[in-house]
Amino acid sequence: MGTDIVTGDLEAGTVVRAEELRVRYEVSLSVVREVVRVLESLGMVKPIRRLGLVILSMREWTILDPLVVRWRMAATPALQLRSLTELRVAIEPQAAHLAAVHASADAAEEIMGLAARMRTSGRKGDVEAVLEVDIAYHRAVLRAGGNELFASFDSVVAEILRGRTHAGLMPKFPHPGALQWHFDVADAIGNGDPDRAHAAMTKIMDRAFAEMEDAWAGQPRLRAD
Repeated sequence: MGTDIVTGDLEAGTVVRAEELRVRYEVSLSVVREVVRVLESLGMVKPIRRLGLVILSMREWTILDPLVVRWRMAATPALQLRSLTELRVAIEPQAAHLAAVHASADAAEEIMGLAARMRTSGRKGDVEAVLEVDIAYHRAVLRAGGNELFASFDSVVAEILRGRTHAGLMPKFPHPGALQWHFDVADAIGNGDPDRAHAAMTKIMDRAFAEMEDAWAGQPRLRAD
């Protein structure tokens, strides 16, 4: 049902009843009630007494919830990747800057270890291994700066990286420069150099954007209305 909402198969403003959903999805009414509870918590539907369930527009959604990200990634991967990658470009260099200022010694050591694992996996062309260590690396950087909002962005980054990989937009062998920049970020964090951490993470983000931008070339901008 979430996928049907994000694709527009269930348009904003549509009113449906529980019995219609039971028939449409061939499930029990208890399942329908549980689904409605989740979708209501995400701002995607609104139950109205004696009327039914109203499908809400995108502007009402909890749009960075991992479930919503996943459904949108499945429906329109190129557009969702563009929006999320633009957000990453804005957030992650600053997260690296904060990590260089505030990271503990253990956090800095973890980030350096993950950079080393990424290089090893990347040189083997092990795409799935690179994916998992890349997720762990960016999660560690986002959390190391002590900003809980940046830290909460880690699940979104994980969905971005998985979506990019599963859409075939991740090279089998990562660009050597990108692998080195991951080391540079880690080294800057370990040495308490926020400007260098910011600059190196900006290079990572710019490279990621460049590797994917052909996928969304010519696509219209999304409007939250």
